[in-house]
Amino acid sequence: MDAQNLDWIKVAHVDDLPEGRVKTVTARTTSICLSHFDGQWAAMDNHCPHQRGPLGEGSIEKGTDGKCWIRCPWHGWDFDPLTGAPPGGHEDTGQKVFPLKIENGEIFVGIEAEPEHERTVTDVMAETMVNWGVKRVFGMVGHSNLGLADAIRLQVNKGKLGYVGIRHEGAAAFAASAYGKLTGKPAGCLTIAGPGATNLLTGLWDAKVDRAPVLALTGQVQTQVFGPGAFQDIDLKSAFDAVSRFSQPVLSTSNHAELMSLALKTAIVERDVSNLIFPDDVQTIPSEKDAGSPEGRIGGSKVTPSTEDLNKAIEMINGAKRPAIVLGYGAKDVRDKVIALAEKIGAPVMTTFKGKGLIPDTHPLAAGVLGRSGTPIASWFMNEADLIISLGSSFANHTGIAPYKPIIQVDFERMQLGKFHPVSLPVWGEIGTFCEAVMPQVTKDSDAADQVSELVERWQIWREEKERRLTEERGQGIHSAAIFKVLSELCPEDAIIPVDVGNNTYSFGRYFEPRGQRILMSGYLGSIGFGLPAAIGAWCATQDFEQYHGRKVISISGDGGFGQYAMEFTTAVKYGMNITHILLNNSELGKISKEQRSGEWPVWETNLTNPSFAAFARLCGGQGHRVTDSADLKSAIGEAIAHNGPSLVEIITDADLV
Repeated sequence: MDAQNLDWIKVAHVDDLPEGRVKTVTARTTSICLSHFDGQWAAMDNHCPHQRGPLGEGSIEKGTDGKCWIRCPWHGWDFDPLTGAPPGGHEDTGQKVFPLKIENGEIFVGIEAEPEHERTVTDVMAETMVNWGVKRVFGMVGHSNLGLADAIRLQVNKGKLGYVGIRHEGAAAFAASAYGKLTGKPAGCLTIAGPGATNLLTGLWDAKVDRAPVLALTGQVQTQVFGPGAFQDIDLKSAFDAVSRFSQPVLSTSNHAELMSLALKTAIVERDVSNLIFPDDVQTIPSEKDAGSPEGRIGGSKVTPSTEDLNKAIEMINGAKRPAIVLGYGAKDVRDKVIALAEKIGAPVMTTFKGKGLIPDTHPLAAGVLGRSGTPIASWFMNEADLIISLGSSFANHTGIAPYKPIIQVDFERMQLGKFHPVSLPVWGEIGTFCEAVMPQVTKDSDAADQVSELVERWQIWREEKERRLTEERGQGIHSAAIFKVLSELCPEDAIIPVDVGNNTYSFGRYFEPRGQRILMSGYLGSIGFGLPAAIGAWCATQDFEQYHGRKVISISGDGGFGQYAMEFTTAVKYGMNITHILLNNSELGKISKEQRSGEWPVWETNLTNPSFAAFARLCGGQGHRVTDSADLKSAIGEAIAHNGPSLVEIITDADLV
């Protein structure tokens, strides 16, 4: 090895390794066993030729002749530190050794200049991801996805992808789900085979049932050991079939660009989960194929309702004295058109819980959330309405749209129309197109009720009731109404608010008054633990899309939900994420306790033993506040929101005051 043509890479300082010890160091991407013995230093390939055992985790052993050997920790194979030769008796001839020099106490190892990267099938597929607009991957690098991970790394280094290394794969799936819900664009989830892949399933189900596009990228064992029961070999195709609209293995004979293109097209068009399974040995197969792209692969998304349906809808709207609109999550991208329709006909707009915030509560026609997590305002207008116009709602039982009312339901998916019960007029079409089509011909009836004045009255009644509830505190924790009153005042109007599940979420739906904030939740799955990982996904969207730049992310959970993925707070610290987490701590699974009592069950095994979460946040490197008195809420929450980085406000709450 010509020393003149080597790259000299600093790997350690002489103080890092005592006499008689070995250590693993890395020179660029080469793993090296560094040894210090008899006043000498040596560098050897770190992988034992037997089963690639890590020699840097082994030991220096002296034979009876006083000669030093490096002993592999796995099976005891020995090698001369200076030559790499074995003492004899092994099939292999020995280990590669590297030139070493010491300058000013710094240890340098000479390695050959890095060869030009040879393009692989996973490079083709990563480039295809970029071409289709994928901007972010959440995941964990491991032994069965290293080739794929390197292809992603190259795109990250080029500034074409962003990557977040999480602590648990379930958090990666929840982050990607929230990212898809917010942006409508798929993010990737990277895992190894076996347990890494199966850890994704809960978050992927969350994405599936809430119609968020996600791309799951799962490593797999080598193709030659499929089936017999190799380490971490499970049938991933079967495991992902139910949760994914598209799930395929990546084989050596696959059309790799086309496979990735189909996965992404499915995720985007179907608003669903796509899964690609990457056997370890396929990931590094050389390829000179071109990457795929979306050009000519996706058409427009407008579906115009039939003239007959539009005419019937106009007739019903113009004949109503008390029309009301239910604005659901499915109309999130056309909410301005829905609000314009409401203004034209003077209809109150109530939202589903998933749709909370799509119309600000400050709007004259806002009626708040309808259903279990809602306000008495929305319930009152539902009961009084003589026509319900349902736009983007799935008619979940939590929402409680009265099935006996005359209902116009608009949806671009025909299977959603009248899914749970018949409606008066099911309209197949895109919601924005429907609003545009009926707007010129609908009017407010001259005899229609003045529902705007009624809304003012109903809001006044509700706000007075919320103020009375603030007096209910009994020294056992802060009332949820007090928390969300302060948050309503302090939360930036353009904030993104991921919420968890449980009593904290019901209280949020009831008491928080949105003024333009975007709210994310685990809707149909209702999965505990969603809040903090979703905040990570939302923060990444603020980095990846101009329309979200600068928006604060404020997540909310109970202590039960936060405990599911608490270590992801260190992920937020690692990447400097500007996230504030509001944690309502009542030391129990309060919603379940409530259900046990209401069902005449004994309250059993819902109590929780917690650390100081505020102290935990500080130990992780973030900001942490603990609040036990409602008088301190404003200062603690205000300081946390103003902090540019991860912050947590732990609020001790009364489980019965929700």
